Amino acid sequence: MKTNEALKIIGGSLSKPSKMPGWSIGLPAKECKTGAKLQKVPGSVCYDCYALKGCYVFKVVQEAQYRRLAAITGPRWVQAMAHLINSKKPDVFRWHDSGDVQDLNHLQKIYAVCRLTPSKRHWLPTREAWIKQHLQDKPDNLVIRFSAPMMDQLAPKSWPNSSSVITKDQPWFGETSKVCPASQQDNECRDCRMCWNSEIKNISYKAH
Repeated sequence: MKTNEALKIIGGSLSKPSKMPGWSIGLPAKECKTGAKLQKVPGSVCYDCYALKGCYVFKVVQEAQYRRLAAITGPRWVQAMAHLINSKKPDVFRWHDSGDVQDLNHLQKIYAVCRLTPSKRHWLPTREAWIKQHLQDKPDNLVIRFSAPMMDQLAPKSWPNSSSVITKDQPWFGETSKVCPASQQDNECRDCRMCWNSEIKNISYKAH
């Protein structure tokens, strides 16, 4: 498969978040199943969603996101995504710099992409609690972090990996929880790869 063909199959290009070391793929935040509900709840992590403002509101960006969303159901989407991810450097990939998993079929396709890209480390942040029922099928090179729905809240301990958004400087969530260092280094990951590290149970991101 050629790169131009793969780009057409997935509905456009991958995204390159300025903060992060690797690539991602963006979907419309308006179509988040749980997030769309949380966007209406004061105090939730989605109430002031970054993916509903700034450059994300531009018509051209939204149109591209909806093309990528529609492309997921295509029969060659898995192979096209795997081709593009394998062709990129470095070795880390974040699923959904905007948007979230849509349904079980979408999740299973993400699993398939991860299996076809064994040299890459994948990170999937999500607010879809039903995914926990399918963690036993998760590829080893994928870390799924369930995002606590409310500010300054710890996700249920039943999740192997999770994340929180905090308004305090140093929340005490236990020794297995770490605070994202980006707020201390120009809002960039730099050499940090904690999000992709399954040994870190919880990561807290400072609200901004």
